Amino acid sequence: MIIGRVIGSVVATRKNENLKGNKFLVVEPVDKFRTNSSNIVAIDNVGAGIGEVVLIALGSAARIGCGIPDAPVDAAIVGIVDSGIGWE
Repeated sequence: MIIGRVIGSVVATRKNENLKGNKFLVVEPVDKFRTNSSNIVAIDNVGAGIGEVVLIALGSAARIGCGIPDAPVDAAIVGIVDSGIGWE
């Protein structure tokens, strides 16, 4: 799992049938050096908003976490962080 901050959204007018009705957000990992990753586009099923700190599941865990096991999903927001240490 990765902790990140939502920095924007993505609008896709055409997408896979299994992804219709879902929201996509751009997330910046809090610790870019540890995750070795740039920004991530993740499907959002928890209602996160811009500026919130979120938990992201990657790979097959993302498909299970978003409840769409047949969808082409590689990253999913699975939680909104209320408090913690080290991201501010």
